Amino acid sequence: MDTNQIYVGGQWVPSSGAELIDVVNPYTEQVIGQVPAGSAADVDVAVAAARQALAGWSQTDVGVRAAYLSKAAGLLAEGTDALAEVVTAEMGCPLKIAKLVQIGTPIGTLKTYARLAESFEWETEVGNSLIVREPIGVVGAITPWNYPLHQIVAKVAPALLAGCTVVLKPSEVAPLIAYEFAAILDEVGLPAGVFNLISGSGPVVGEAIAAHPDIDMVSFTGSGRAGTRISQLAAETVKRVALELGGKSASVLLPDLDAEGFAKAVKSTVVQCFTNAGQRCTAFSRMLVPADRYDEAVAAAGAAAEATAAGDPMAEGTRLGPLVSDAQRERVRGFIARARDNGARVVTGGVEPPDSQPTGYFVRPTVLADVAEDAEVAQYEVFGPVITLFPYADVDDAVRLANSTRYGLAAGVYGADQDAALAVARRLRAGQVDVNNGKWNFMAPFGGYGESGNGRELGVAGLEEFLETKAVQR
Repeated sequence: MDTNQIYVGGQWVPSSGAELIDVVNPYTEQVIGQVPAGSAADVDVAVAAARQALAGWSQTDVGVRAAYLSKAAGLLAEGTDALAEVVTAEMGCPLKIAKLVQIGTPIGTLKTYARLAESFEWETEVGNSLIVREPIGVVGAITPWNYPLHQIVAKVAPALLAGCTVVLKPSEVAPLIAYEFAAILDEVGLPAGVFNLISGSGPVVGEAIAAHPDIDMVSFTGSGRAGTRISQLAAETVKRVALELGGKSASVLLPDLDAEGFAKAVKSTVVQCFTNAGQRCTAFSRMLVPADRYDEAVAAAGAAAEATAAGDPMAEGTRLGPLVSDAQRERVRGFIARARDNGARVVTGGVEPPDSQPTGYFVRPTVLADVAEDAEVAQYEVFGPVITLFPYADVDDAVRLANSTRYGLAAGVYGADQDAALAVARRLRAGQVDVNNGKWNFMAPFGGYGESGNGRELGVAGLEEFLETKAVQR
């Protein structure tokens, strides 16, 4: 594997682009690698390879396709420690979390889709009609830097199982783990052209993928602005578009929690929000609490934030790593500064870097209180370790607050009465709601309402995104 090349047609080949993109370790602030700044011409070659491979791959027995996924999962599992270090080095996630989530989740996703091949109904009968599920064709996958392997596998695994071929553009900010994954797919013997990787920028490679007439579908995870642009470009060729665009998720703490349960719910919400340095689209960045317990919640949230240790992400005890880049750090600091200037109370944290960290793109774990419902920090995704608390009058008011943003990706509900908490969860306009720390489910669909995007990933719904439906009357 040579990260100064791209992977097309089953081979590592030079990019037609002359420039290279530096990959920077966000803790040391040093360049740790380079990848090509790919071109539209690279996309043309990759799409041609994917189109050529489609006929054979789409007709390959689904059990054989599933076996490739199982083999890839096995190689990921064998290399977990080394692969987690790659993710930590390029985007700053603490190593312990990188092993468990950044590598562990993709392993689970690959295994889940390999098993799903056996139970999924590829053909069904309705009256005199045979309903056939067929691959949509060539898929363009464009993925972000915050979960750089998970987001790749969440698209590539179901696409390959469906019988599609793929052209992937990983984030240019954290592309090295994508190269490792490409090497794994090459090692398991995936047929040439079934999977292709082009590194490069969104405005060049991403837009070329979205606009390409020989790509049948684009699956994108990233910002709302970029998602809108991709939709516009894709509309010119009427291709299918799946979008996962972010969130402003609420955690609702219900009035029936006793003191111990309330304290645990506050801490759990803060920990969830600050995981991956807050760089997660599902972050519980808004905590909604009963008005008569607001001060109690603010104090507990501040204490939980202050207990979050920032440090070297390679160190075993680190809970908070740096943000992925200097640009991202400045963006998050800007949110905090504007909130403070507009009257928000900074309970803890703020714009100054942690005293203990002379290098690294760190932002202090920050808790904000006394923020207006329509304030910028209450309505827009910060994507950093920043949480804002809001009081509510009653449960109806809590539901109104939770549903008061343009997003609808995720939410949390904490309550002593499980059934009452579930009733509130049903009222929240979000694609994924965790009740009392409900566990991650690989078979559950993932996606959002409103401006959080279109379509679903993972499980059966994630597979169906990459399938066309044909009715054959007999």
